[in-house]
Parts: sequence; C-alpha cells; structure tokens
Amino acid sequence: MGTQRTKKRVTSKIDELPNEIKIQVDAMLLKSSNTYTDISDWLKSVGFKISRSAVGRYAMRSNTAMQRVMEAQAQTEKLVKAIKQSPESDYTEAAMMMLMDGLINKLATAEEEFDQMPLDKAGRLITSLSRTKVYKDKVKQDMKKKADLAFKELEINILNLIKQDEESKIALSKILMKTKERMIADD
Repeated sequence: MGTQRTKKRVTSKIDELPNEIKIQVDAMLLKSSNTYTDISDWLKSVGFKISRSAVGRYAMRSNTAMQRVMEAQAQTEKLVKAIKQSPESDYTEAAMMMLMDGLINKLATAEEEFDQMPLDKAGRLITSLSRTKVYKDKVKQDMKKKADLAFKELEINILNLIKQDEESKIALSKILMKTKERMIADD
C-alpha cells in the first residue's frame, strides 16, 4: 500500500472571520429571505471581501453538520423513548441498526472520506456488525431452547402433582403453553 493522504480540515474565509461577524453570518443564513449575494454584499460593506460562492459553500457545510446533529439527536430521542416505554427490552438490536445506518450513510455520502477510508476497514466494520448479529441470534436461540426445556420440566412436575384432577391438568397445560409461547416468541 502507498502512503495514505492525511485529511485536512476544510476551512473557509468565513471560518477566519471575527467571532461576532461569523455569528452574524450564521444568523443571516438562518433567515431564508437572505440570499448568498445579500450576505456577501453585507460582508463587503463591513470590510470583508468574501464571494457569494464562498458563502454558499460555507452554508452547505454548516447545513450538513447541523443535519447530522439533528439526525443523531432524533435517533437518540427515539431510543430513549423506547427505553422508557419498555425498559426490559433488548436494545442491542436498535443500537446495531443505528450504527449500521450510520455506516451505510457514510458509504453513500462519502466523497473525499471514502477515498481515505481503506475499503478493507469498511469491510471489517460491516463484518464485525454481521458477526455481532449472528452471535446475538445464537444467544437468543439458546435462550429459547433453555426456556423450552425449563417449561417442559415444570410442566412434568406440576402435572405429577395434579394427576388426580383431569380438568385442572388440561387447564394448567394450556396456561403453560400460552406462557411458553409468549416467552420465546420472536420480537
């Protein structure tokens, strides 16, 4: 393998502006009535020669970063809400799906980053997630088998106790089957 390029942080003339001017530019970008030309003209009027296209590129980077923050926040809020509604649930699947979604988005939207991320690294990440899913499914299957064995043993022990009463035996058998089905049902 050749030498790997180091990723440089993208900066623009707007990033180098004094903080109070940059805050004003950000505020102007939030108002959809302001065009990039309006913002560029305002910057020129306060002594900073910055083109309309530079304002546009800065706005796109800012919007992309804000979009990522908002998406992450929305996903986190959904996860927290789900945890509050059913705290006994297994959230590893949700966390894995969020991570896989992030990786897929990264691959789908990567431009320069994709060039810098070695393909074998992306493959290892996806393989690792796949292995985790297989392991989780295996553990779940093992738990189902253990629950099934435990219920069979419980059923045998209880039925031995109530052999004399056939009606109770049938009713209890139905209750045990229903409980077992609920415990080992797929999510």
